[in-house]
Parts: sequence; structure tokens; C-alpha cells
Amino acid sequence: MAGSNRFASVFSGADTLRFSLLIGLFLVGAARGVAQEPPLQQGPPLRVTVNRVNVGVTVSDSRGKFVSGLRRDDFRIFDNEVEQPIADFLPVEEPAQFLLLIESGPSVFLFAKSHILAADALLTSVAPDDRVAIATYSRTPNLVIGFTADKSAARLALRSIDFHTGFGDLDLFSSISAAIDELAPLPGKKTIVLLSTGLDTSPNVRWEMLLAKLEIADVRIISVSLAGELRKPVKKNKLTPEEKAGRAELKKGFAEGDESLRQLSTATGGRVFFARNAKEFAKAYAEIADLLRHEYSLAFAPTAFDGTAHTLRVEVKRSGVRVDHRPAYLAAVNP
Repeated sequence: MAGSNRFASVFSGADTLRFSLLIGLFLVGAARGVAQEPPLQQGPPLRVTVNRVNVGVTVSDSRGKFVSGLRRDDFRIFDNEVEQPIADFLPVEEPAQFLLLIESGPSVFLFAKSHILAADALLTSVAPDDRVAIATYSRTPNLVIGFTADKSAARLALRSIDFHTGFGDLDLFSSISAAIDELAPLPGKKTIVLLSTGLDTSPNVRWEMLLAKLEIADVRIISVSLAGELRKPVKKNKLTPEEKAGRAELKKGFAEGDESLRQLSTATGGRVFFARNAKEFAKAYAEIADLLRHEYSLAFAPTAFDGTAHTLRVEVKRSGVRVDHRPAYLAAVNP
């Protein structure tokens, strides 16, 4: 427990903040763990057939709403920065199936439980035939309710979660890996909606190992950070040098957690939201509900079969829109 007095002094002042000691230790542990590993490299490959590369693309406006009505001629796709003819184009609107994966740890218990429960708005916003499963994670994913289209049952399950448990570990990376394994057999479009601080204490899980799994997994990750409330300073009077050092450690830990969420989401063509208050959480959940169901499916015929990772870039001939897709694919070997 070395260093515990430092974190306690940084967050002294209220009995309900005593568990911030644990949060501080988790943050430092996460920062150390990530610092020892090479950063995730963008460019996870898609699984492709020999004669076709399929790319799912979401296009949203400045309000986060999916932009419908686009046509083939509105898109351009580049393979290693060389434009390719679009062989197939299809606007896809189909029932979503998503796993709501929720961190179960001290930050949720103390600060973010209300934001978790606000995910009720996500469950009420998705379409009636969308299917949702809910799981929490600490050391491993713990299924709360399996895939169901019954949103009333899902909402009751969400409110039944006990956030008193799970303080010992925050094994984000290993839990993501296990969740992907569970989702792999499911056909169709799959998404993990991850509610997390981004902190990780996973033993024996390296960034590159997780990335390798994401490279072949047909799962998109949309992340919502739960660290917003933790960033607010508790003590406003002048800090001692020791307290300043502790605050710097925490700031570094938050930055590492944020980067983890960015990388996990970007590597799968997903998105990350850094909400800071109830209004921003509600907005994030509304955008997610819209994005879960919609995408454009593009395909092109590859011209190289070299077995290497190729960058992907998709442009849309419309100003003021955001385009999300996987940033790379793995070319097939010459048949």
C-alpha cells in the first residue's frame, strides 16, 4: 500500500471519498502497465475474401445523427492511398445486437452510478427488434442478462446491478478479449458498448495480443468514459508539494485510461465519448442508439495479394460530416 497516504491527502475532506485511495492506486497501476507496453498501432485488418474487401462505414452529422440518403457516388475509397472503384454499395439498416459491458469498480460505486443508470435512456431509444445483453466486469465479464429484445427486462437488469462488488481488479483488456470470444459465433453486425474509466489491471495481457484479436474480430467497440466526475478537483485550497505530485500521478493515469478507450474504439471502427455531466451522457447514449442500427456497406476488388496490412480511407462528398470505419485490412495472399 505504498503511496496510500499521498492519495488520501489529495482527496481528503469527505468520508464518501475514502475509496479514492483505491482509485488512485488503480490509476497509477494502469499508467505503469500501459507505459511498459508499446502503444497500439492503428490499422487492424479486416477479414476479407480473395476477390473482395468489405468495409462498413458510418456517417454522422454535427449532432451525431446518422446521415441517411447517401449514394454510391457520394463515397470514395482508398487502398494504400490509391483510389479504388466501388464494386458494391448498400445502405444497411438492420436490427442491432450489442453487449452493454459495464465497469464494476470504485469509480462507478462512488461517482458514476447515476451515469450508468442513465444508460436506461439507451435501452429505451433503440428499436424494438434490437437485441441487447448486459454484463459487468471487474476481473472477468459477469453476465447480467443474455441477448433479448425485451427492453423492459433489460432495464430491470440494469437497475439490479450491485456495484459494491468488484473493487479488487479492473481487468479491462482481458474482459474485452473474453467478450469478443463470446460474441464471435453470433452472425451479423455486433457491437460492444463499453462503459469504463479505461483503467486496466489485467495480468499477462499485452496491447499487441489484444490488438491481434481485434484484427480478426467482427465486433465494433463504442466506448463511453466514466472518468469525468473523477477529474473534478476535491480540494480547492493550496496543495502541498506531495499533494501536487499525487495529482500529477492521477492526471497521468486519466490520460492513459482515455488513450486505452480511444485505441480500443478506433481499432474496430468505433467511437469514444468523453461525457462530463448528465446532459452529455444523455446526448452520448442518444447518438449511440442511432449509430448501432445504421451503416453503409462498401466493397471493392483488391489489386494486390501480398499478405500485408493495407491502409483504408473513405471520403464522403459532403461537408461537415464524420466518417467512421476500420482503418486497415489484411490483404489475402496471392491465390
